[in-house]
Amino acid sequence: MQNDQNWLRMTGITQNNKMADLAHLSATVYGRVQGVLFRYFVRNEATELDLTGYVRNLASGDAVEVQAEGERRQLNKLLGQLKVGPPGARVERVEVKWADYSGQFSDFSIRY
Repeated sequence: MQNDQNWLRMTGITQNNKMADLAHLSATVYGRVQGVLFRYFVRNEATELDLTGYVRNLASGDAVEVQAEGERRQLNKLLGQLKVGPPGARVERVEVKWADYSGQFSDFSIRY
């Protein structure tokens, strides 16, 4: 914690500024997004972006739910990838809701 505080002080970033850049993204992705490795694609992208949360298939068979937290800039990058998806996917639409960062996730996982 002390190292984090020293780094923040050296860069001129306050703890409040750092927290203001954090957010929670809830997205539902519709289309051909099940059976095309979409969840693995999302987990890999989110992990590369240093995000936490989860992805899971929805029972409807034509949608995937994504809950992700981290830096808003990184979440926007993930959102861009959700709109494209992996090869074999066909994204028809993405519903998005933004919320305050909660810190409830320790990693990014696939839920079954």
